[in-house]
Amino acid sequence: MSAHPDVAAIVIGRNEGQRLHRCLTSLQGQVGQLIYVDSGSTDGSADLAAGLGARVIPLDPSRPFTAARGRQEGFQALAASGAPDFVQFVDGDCAVEPGWIAAGRAALVDDPKLGLVTGWRTEIAPGDSIYNALCDFEWHRPAGDIQTCGGDMMVRRTAFAVAGGFRADVIAAEDDEFCARLGQAGWKLRRLPVAMTRHDAAMSRFSEWWRRAIRSGHGFAQVGHLHPHWFRAERRRVLAYGAVLPVLALAGLIWSGWLVVLVAGLYALSYGRTLQGLMQAGLPAANAAHQGLFLSLSKFPNLIGMALYHWRVMRGRAMQIIEYK
Repeated sequence: MSAHPDVAAIVIGRNEGQRLHRCLTSLQGQVGQLIYVDSGSTDGSADLAAGLGARVIPLDPSRPFTAARGRQEGFQALAASGAPDFVQFVDGDCAVEPGWIAAGRAALVDDPKLGLVTGWRTEIAPGDSIYNALCDFEWHRPAGDIQTCGGDMMVRRTAFAVAGGFRADVIAAEDDEFCARLGQAGWKLRRLPVAMTRHDAAMSRFSEWWRRAIRSGHGFAQVGHLHPHWFRAERRRVLAYGAVLPVLALAGLIWSGWLVVLVAGLYALSYGRTLQGLMQAGLPAANAAHQGLFLSLSKFPNLIGMALYHWRVMRGRAMQIIEYK
């Protein structure tokens, strides 16, 4: 018997292996329906999910795989058989914390104007690599009313339908794009001060972090194109530190060394502000220095991702997912 028959869970994944096993078992007995949407896995994930009692929805490989498409098709499959009042979306590399389903459901029941709730996500092994630590810090956000959240979220069924669900062609920051429309439709979004999921980034190489930052830049550009006020500050920072200042430095090498000194000073000032912000957020000085360096460096792969999006638009190309693992 499910503890909460009016809650369904939709898990998306691709070749998650044991992480998927951990995800699905964390939901067993907590929800009325459990759906796993598979994006072309070759590691037996679909069979694993079926063996754990999940209804498996394999995505048609003739169309590009995206997280948004997986979530949307999972919801459509759920709706076809009668979707319950609340839907918990979970990434397949996350385990749901005990007590979260009950807490999220209670908040939605208590406030009929609340369309979405999320909680706190943490990394399973933040100490294994600087890249995992970067993800862990990225998840740290204050509780309260919010404008956006990540892909782990519990949504009211009627709110999801009114907002129009996920856009399958948004390949990164699809959760931000959905939240933008949810808020525009008049629904409230809230982060509860409750542990929600444990994420396993499992990043150990610089190349993985670099591709993930490219994907983020693609999301800045695509969501910013759909909702011009969204990611405006992020796009400006990427253009300033990833494009304008490097061009000025190159010009300085040709015409005036003072330009190079000015650019170096601006980068140092930006790094100093980032370092101060990280330390104020509670990071020890050594960790803040390391993370600040990667946050500063991220502007360059972000710029590549933004340029990739605009190149795809100009060429009329489909938005293909950017995988980092």
